[in-house]
Amino acid sequence: MLEIETFDQRRGGNVIYKALAHPLAAEAVARLYARLAAHAPVALFDPGGIAAALLALHPEAPPLAGIFVQDVREIGAPRAGLSCRPLTDLSASGARAVLIAAFDAARILPRVAALAPAGAEIASLDAVRLPDSLLGNRRTLDPLNYATNYAFFRDQDGIATRLVTANYWAGYGARDVRLWLRLFGAGGEVLATWEEKAPAGPGGIVIDSRAVRARFGLAPFTGQLFLHVIGAAGHDVVKYALDTFSVNGGGARVLSCTHDANAWPAARYAGLPAPRSDETVLLWVQNSHAVAVPENTIALDRMGAEAPVPLSERVPGYATLAVDVAKLLPGIHWPAQIEVRAGRHVVRPRYEVIQGGRARIAHVNVERADLKPDPAIRTLSNLLGRGFLLPFPVLPRQHFRSIVQPNPMAESQVTLPLRLDIFDPAGTRIAERFLGSLPRRHDLALDLDQVLPERALFETGGHAELVYDFRDGGEADGWMHALLRYEHRVSGHAAETSFGSHIFNTVMTYKDEPQSYGGPPPGLSTRLFLRLGEGGRRSFSALIYPASAPWRPRSETVLLLHDARGEVIAEEKVFIACSGSAMIFPDEIFSRADLAAAGEAGYVLVRDTTCRLFGYHGLMAGEGNFSLDHMFGF
Repeated sequence: MLEIETFDQRRGGNVIYKALAHPLAAEAVARLYARLAAHAPVALFDPGGIAAALLALHPEAPPLAGIFVQDVREIGAPRAGLSCRPLTDLSASGARAVLIAAFDAARILPRVAALAPAGAEIASLDAVRLPDSLLGNRRTLDPLNYATNYAFFRDQDGIATRLVTANYWAGYGARDVRLWLRLFGAGGEVLATWEEKAPAGPGGIVIDSRAVRARFGLAPFTGQLFLHVIGAAGHDVVKYALDTFSVNGGGARVLSCTHDANAWPAARYAGLPAPRSDETVLLWVQNSHAVAVPENTIALDRMGAEAPVPLSERVPGYATLAVDVAKLLPGIHWPAQIEVRAGRHVVRPRYEVIQGGRARIAHVNVERADLKPDPAIRTLSNLLGRGFLLPFPVLPRQHFRSIVQPNPMAESQVTLPLRLDIFDPAGTRIAERFLGSLPRRHDLALDLDQVLPERALFETGGHAELVYDFRDGGEADGWMHALLRYEHRVSGHAAETSFGSHIFNTVMTYKDEPQSYGGPPPGLSTRLFLRLGEGGRRSFSALIYPASAPWRPRSETVLLLHDARGEVIAEEKVFIACSGSAMIFPDEIFSRADLAAAGEAGYVLVRDTTCRLFGYHGLMAGEGNFSLDHMFGF
């Protein structure tokens, strides 16, 4: 387990982690270590408690004379395998150099210099600070300086990837936004580094693997793309949709969509499906750091078995490794689910399911380590109605089969007391099924054909919601998750996604619910990104108006068509019933001329100031090919 702090729900993201883990910081730390090695041993002064993270992410430090602290409460505490010593011992430490483990250290330097051994070289982490050209704000550890993320990126074997987002930072006042990009190959080698200028306004951004490969003359690759948005405002999170698709008739038939990678490495991930007898499931392990993942560090476990099987391979820095789940866990089949013990080495991993000449890409989710069951959820005020909901689409049953598999998504979860409610587009509940108080190691994957009347939602589709139901006991923590699998009845093509629960559309609040993208709860507005189709693939969205308690009878949703510069060139209104849903196809709503003017970097902003909608988006192509994942907002 890497001794780093990344993200927790109370404090948010740890900026120190991002400052030390950036690929350019990794190169600068190596240069700093090389310089200090000539003056070893080195005393490491740790005023902010970040030495453990520094040495975990960059362990090739020169010999240390000790770790020194100024807080007397920390004297003797273990840190990075050493016992902390008082700063007053520095002069007698025998060190020939002092490294101050802090950024913006000008104020600290004089007092350290007064205590350092005579002639000792003194350095700080300012030596590994990113260049000014990559920092939008002068204060090094401003979170907006590190709007970064990773993307699974491939252009190989007839399969390409296309990342789509928008300059949503412009909506928060950002100017001159740029993207610093670095593409890593399968072995962790740097294939290309470049910058791209974002549109001046909230225009679309497209990074296509085919264009990148042609621009830099690259051989086929499967690796990861690191993104750093420079000049961000409002949001330090880089959100995107990533399409994976077949090109030139080569390779497996692929059309999949996943979203941003969640830039904070976690100890565990859940929601990885075991393969069916006719499937191969590959977990793509992509090292998010310069330090290698040692052998027998990452492991897979059948959910709830508590018998993890380690991966024997070493994964070099920034490298990508495909792990065949069946080889590590033979004999485990769908609907069993698998837990990934990642040790904070990777951001949210992707997985690939290969079946009968087709393949699909999806992602696992962060398994929370900080959550405990919340007894208050059992007795929430009726002002919050049904409380936490996990809404998901039921695609038109004429063509699609919809399957739901609840996922434990916190280390402390032992039971999942759940009910399934199903609604038609008008918001009428037409079916329900009590799922029981499911154990952590359950094997339920429910085909909604088993619940719905024969012709219900045949042509229109609708949506379903998982909700807590304690009639058979059980515990809840609000972190309800599920894997959602959709299969085309004729072609056999499939898509899957996963997401978690929230309280929706109540003016009463509970903790941080209903969540808002900006400001405190309640979140009662919508701003969702819907990218347009490309290469003959139709874009669509399944928009859902979930309501924990009765709210406005219908939404007042505006669909705003933006061009590549971010200008709104057309808009249309749609109205969705409370607890209802709608299938949205931009090519049925906007004229062909307007869509052509928007261009391939154009997009639709789903905006509603009257309620909080939730949505899933994807692409549809010929021969029953389609993709689906949940939408992101900003």
